[in-house]
Amino acid sequence: MANSALVIQAEVGELSHMLNDITAELRESLNEEDISGMAQMFKALSDPNRMKIAYLLQQKEELCVCDVASILNSSVATASHHLRLLRQMDITKSRKEGKNVFYSLKDHHIQTLITMTLEHQKEKNCHE
Repeated sequence: MANSALVIQAEVGELSHMLNDITAELRESLNEEDISGMAQMFKALSDPNRMKIAYLLQQKEELCVCDVASILNSSVATASHHLRLLRQMDITKSRKEGKNVFYSLKDHHIQTLITMTLEHQKEKNCHE
């Protein structure tokens, strides 16, 4: 009986050392600046109107502020506010043509994020 207790203690101790190595490695992999930036991006997209805008920009590639306002049934000022915030968060980019400002998604990473999020939501809805 004493031998089996020693074996169990040795196995638990070995497992504890392995877990300490894994947790230390994972802790070191956390980059606070990256994690904070990721959280800010999700925070910007957590507003339903901003998510709608991101989705629309993925569908059409580029829209002017007045088009976004029209689609969302909002004022131009409200649409502009949301688009400006998305630009500040590096989710969209803009270009000016005369008096119109056109917005598009910043890069393919954002497009992939929107696509994957939508696919996940559709799968979730199918399973409910």
